Amino acid sequence: MKTRFFLSLCLMLVAVSGLAQDKHPFSVHDMLAMDRISDPQVSPDGQWVAFNVRSTDLEANRGRTDLWVSKTDGSETRRLTAHKAADYNPRWCMNGTIFFLSTRDGSSQIWNIDPRGGEAVQYTDLPLDVGNLEVVPELASFLFTLEVYPGLGIGGTIARDEEIAADPTTGMIYDELMFRHWDTWEDGKRSHLFLLDAMNADAEPVDLMPDLDTDVPTRPWGGMEEVAVAPGGGEIVFTAKILPGSEPAWSTDYDLYSVPVDGSGTIRCLTEANEAWDTEPIFTPDGKTLCYLAMDRPNFEADRYHIEMMDWATGELRRIDFVYDGLKLSPHGLKFSGDGKTIYCTAGYLGQRSLFKIDAKSSKVTLIDKMGRHSGLALLKGRILFGMQHLKSPTELYTIKTNGKDRRQITDLNGEKLDQCLMGEPEQFTFTGWNDEKVYAYVVKPYDWTPEAAASGKKWPVTFLVHGGPQGSFGNDFHYRWNPQAYVGAGFTTVAVDFHGSTGYGQDFTDAISGHWGDRPLEDLEKGLAAALERYSWMDGSKVVASGASYGGYMINWLHGQPFSHSFRAFICHDGNLDERMAYFDTEELWFPEWEHGGTPWSEGSGFGKHNPVEFVQNWHVPTLVAHGALDYRVVDTQGLSTFTALRRQGVPARLLYFPDENHWVLKPQNSIQWHNEVMGWLTRWIR
Repeated sequence: MKTRFFLSLCLMLVAVSGLAQDKHPFSVHDMLAMDRISDPQVSPDGQWVAFNVRSTDLEANRGRTDLWVSKTDGSETRRLTAHKAADYNPRWCMNGTIFFLSTRDGSSQIWNIDPRGGEAVQYTDLPLDVGNLEVVPELASFLFTLEVYPGLGIGGTIARDEEIAADPTTGMIYDELMFRHWDTWEDGKRSHLFLLDAMNADAEPVDLMPDLDTDVPTRPWGGMEEVAVAPGGGEIVFTAKILPGSEPAWSTDYDLYSVPVDGSGTIRCLTEANEAWDTEPIFTPDGKTLCYLAMDRPNFEADRYHIEMMDWATGELRRIDFVYDGLKLSPHGLKFSGDGKTIYCTAGYLGQRSLFKIDAKSSKVTLIDKMGRHSGLALLKGRILFGMQHLKSPTELYTIKTNGKDRRQITDLNGEKLDQCLMGEPEQFTFTGWNDEKVYAYVVKPYDWTPEAAASGKKWPVTFLVHGGPQGSFGNDFHYRWNPQAYVGAGFTTVAVDFHGSTGYGQDFTDAISGHWGDRPLEDLEKGLAAALERYSWMDGSKVVASGASYGGYMINWLHGQPFSHSFRAFICHDGNLDERMAYFDTEELWFPEWEHGGTPWSEGSGFGKHNPVEFVQNWHVPTLVAHGALDYRVVDTQGLSTFTALRRQGVPARLLYFPDENHWVLKPQNSIQWHNEVMGWLTRWIR
């Protein structure tokens, strides 16, 4: 009896173990389970790299961040902090310890930890949250940001906040644009650069820009790649937009400024002659040259960057255009070799964000590593360290020789989790699109696709993904909001076309969309879907659905009124414009619609009515899920509400998914789960 019971128990354990090892289709739960690596920082001796790891805390409905370290040869990777608070922004000290930011005491402050062993120690106790930490060895100081009211300093900011809290009135008063930006209403505070003596944490931090009514880094996307320390440490160079009145709302005139470290606030503009975007300053190793990125065309946020080399003593400029394979591309994340002769960088290239090097003298560009999305470059002896993700994996850290050989993966935080997921194989293809030009697209095959199944006549439904921007790309990267593998896990194959206007195919290709939102991209989308259905006979052309956000949401609304809409069973419209005229008055960054549509809505000859979805709502007939966030000030929520109204008033099957606590994206983990459940449920409902 006991033997029989023991045998039964063993068989049960084997069965449970087998189930645990069974693979399952990729879903939003797998996506949220991934560890997200960012901000790699190499130690002074080049032996270690410290980095952030974000994991998802579903119970708290937020992400949490910890510090990890890894040897740069990949021989050891380990967690450095495990506190329930946020630990992030690691920066090495010359003595081998790490300074970082943490919210352990209830606010964001500077802490220190020895990766060789020991507990974290709090270093600052400032009355305001510290952000964007950098260590400046030549000054034995910390460089960081604080949110202050211009001219009031730290003490005055605290006093002003107390006054506002005690005031029973709640009305907000504005005289100029921009009164709100991205997802935040302006409150008068600005992000300022501060310098603090690292040898005296109790000293008063010095505001380097005390009276400036501007943010450094720039909002909402800027980071400390927009800040550089001049040779000798006497000045700090930064990117900022300093313009009068409401002009910041319609100008992209971001300039480079220099400010002395003495706190006098005396600034000088380094790039006044260029009215377009200047950013990402970095000095050559010898300190003689300031290198930075610059655009040529004012008020166009998607113009390509070139490299400017400014003689720090004379101000004389030398231009380097980034051209590879005949394409004018935009470099980012510049890093210099120790001798200053070579510049390493990334650039969007044919559906990838590839790794390149540039000869600083001849301007010759060489491809080092093509496939995947590269980021976070750091230089080692004879090698380059970088983060890289692709359609089947989130970011892991790698190194590669500077000649492009011997790529090695040095972290594998997500390998075991990915091994449990059934994922589709990506495949890039090309077709002839608008103007008989080559257009690229990605297919991600079904997770259960095999040559035998395809040959047997089995067919899979198709989700047609339309990217935003519109100057963007659905390339070879692992997306946490629009991941093709999530649709594949729901039983679809996906097709994503990088239509005219997409980045990474040369500036002429990107420029082609301006003034042509509804014709050239639509032609590419139509031809791309037809090419995919012809090329992949296992795709079920009778069961095609489409999903898009931002410009992709606009395109869903636009094509819904066109004959192409009859190719689809269902739509997802996330944060998409319905009426381009009214959207101009709703949004905050006015330079974008003014460039794309050729002026203001009241300008003679402007194109706001040229490709306007609202003019064709009478043709709508496809069941549509409309999703929108209340905190989206770029594509305002009334556009989504109006889309839903137009659908239901005509009796078209529709559903509204509205998030009162989300912006242009869906960021909270539980909301992401809800979004994916609603989206996949809606799409599968209409292909049955």
